[in-house]
Amino acid sequence: MNPIEFTIRENVPLAPMTTLRIGGPARRYVEVSDEGDLRAALQWARDNDMKFLLLGGGSNMLVSDAGFDGLVIRIAIGGVSYERVDDRVLVIAGAGVDWDDLVAETVERDFAGFECLSGIPGCVGATPMQNVGAYGQEVSETLVEVRAIDVETLEPVSFTNEECDFGYRDSRFKGRDKGRFAITSVSYALVAGGEPTIRYPELEREAGESPTLGDVRSTVLRIRRGKGMVVDPADPDSVSAGSFFTNPILSPEDYERFVARARSVVGDDAGIPAFPGDDGSVKLSAAWLIDHAGFEKGMRYRGVGLSSKHVLAIVNRGDGTARQVRELAERIGEKVDQTFGVMLVPEPNFIGFD
Repeated sequence: MNPIEFTIRENVPLAPMTTLRIGGPARRYVEVSDEGDLRAALQWARDNDMKFLLLGGGSNMLVSDAGFDGLVIRIAIGGVSYERVDDRVLVIAGAGVDWDDLVAETVERDFAGFECLSGIPGCVGATPMQNVGAYGQEVSETLVEVRAIDVETLEPVSFTNEECDFGYRDSRFKGRDKGRFAITSVSYALVAGGEPTIRYPELEREAGESPTLGDVRSTVLRIRRGKGMVVDPADPDSVSAGSFFTNPILSPEDYERFVARARSVVGDDAGIPAFPGDDGSVKLSAAWLIDHAGFEKGMRYRGVGLSSKHVLAIVNRGDGTARQVRELAERIGEKVDQTFGVMLVPEPNFIGFD
C-alpha cells in the first residue's frame, strides 16, 4: 500500500483555503512538503483513476459550489536559499513559500527586483504561471529557472526564463501546458543594493523623491490597501480573488475602433487610460471599462458584489456563492462588450465547473 494513502483526507472544505472564501469540498485532499510526496500523490491519483488539482495559496481561483470531485494536492514545499553571484543574488524558493513573506525578506536584505510586487497574495509556485506583475514590475524580469514535476512522466524537469514563454499575465504553464507541470521551486536573480523600480505613474507620485526599496514596498502596500488588494481580515473588501479581469490588450487597428466607439460613450478620448506596448499594441484599463459601462464601486449582487474601493475586484459579502460570482462576472463582461466592443478575460482559474 502506498504510504501516502494514510495522509489523504476526505471531503475537506476548500473555501477557507481561498481568498474568496467560496467553494465546496475536495473529495480527497493531501498536503505535500517535498518532491517525493508530490510524485507519490500524483501516482496515487493515477492509480485510482482520479483527476487532481494542484493548490497553492488559493488567491487566484474560484472554486465551484460543488467543490472538486478529485484529489486536491496542496503544495507546501518550503525553503529559501540565497547565493551571491557578483552583484546579483540567486534566490531559490520552494513553491509553497508565501510570496509576500519572500518579498519582505528580500527588501529587508536590500535586494532589488521584487519591491513593486509587495502585497500580492499567494505562493511562489504561482508567480511564473501568470507572470505575476504590478506597478511596472513583472516576475519574468528576474526569474531564472522553474523546477517542476511532469505530471505525465512523474519526472523532474526544469525551464529557463526563455522556455517559460512569458507574456502579459501569461506563460506556457497557463497556456499550452496548463496542468502539465507541478512547479516545485523557482529561482530568481535580484540585484544586491540595487535601485527600486519606479515606472508606474501612481507609484512615482506616492513614493516621493529618491525612495529606498523599503519606501517603495511601503508605498505599494499603502496603495494596494486603499484598493482592498491586500488580504486583511479586518477589511471586507479584501475577500476577493484580486483583480478579476486582466487589462485588455488591443492591436493598433482595434484600438482605433475602440476609441471611436468610446467617444460616443464618454464624449472625449482624452480621459481614456491607454498604455502603448513595444509592438504597437495598446493596453486598456479593465477598471475604467467596467466603471464606464455603468458598474459602481460597492454595488451588490445577491451575496457578492464589487469592492467599495475598486471596481476590478469581485468580493464575497459573507454569504456569496461561486455561482453568484460567475453570474456577476458574466454580466460585467457582457455589458463592457456591448458598450465598448472589448472582451474582458477573467484572471482567476475556475475550478470544478462544467
